[in-house]
Amino acid sequence: MRRFLILLLVALASATLAQGAMSLQASRAPVIKYQDDRFGPILATPKKQALYYWNVEKRAGGRVRCKGACARAWPPLVVRSRAQVPTRIAGIPGRFGVVRRPDGRLQVTHRGLPVYTYAHEGPEQVLCNNVDGWFVIRLR
Repeated sequence: MRRFLILLLVALASATLAQGAMSLQASRAPVIKYQDDRFGPILATPKKQALYYWNVEKRAGGRVRCKGACARAWPPLVVRSRAQVPTRIAGIPGRFGVVRRPDGRLQVTHRGLPVYTYAHEGPEQVLCNNVDGWFVIRLR
């Protein structure tokens, strides 16, 4: 009986640790689902800055085309390692990944497309949807 109780406690502790690790990974994800008043649920950074994709890259099969002056106006969402980007994030449809930028940094992708912020937007703002081929990432 004592052995059974010890095994049960070990199993419960392991399950609790695993669940905590998954919650920690989700809480550290580089993106969140944000409810915008105009666009509904959108993809954003943890600081609630809207994320965009560029139609030019969509037509190019997800290859990075925004660099130089473009990337200064539309900063890419970059991470230090692939491990920072879970393939799936609870509550957000689509798969996530990374693509290597021409400068060697890793950029977050959603549904195979590189994602960007807009340099002249603050948190909780969407100013450039459907401007020059840039679209806020809607989560419907």
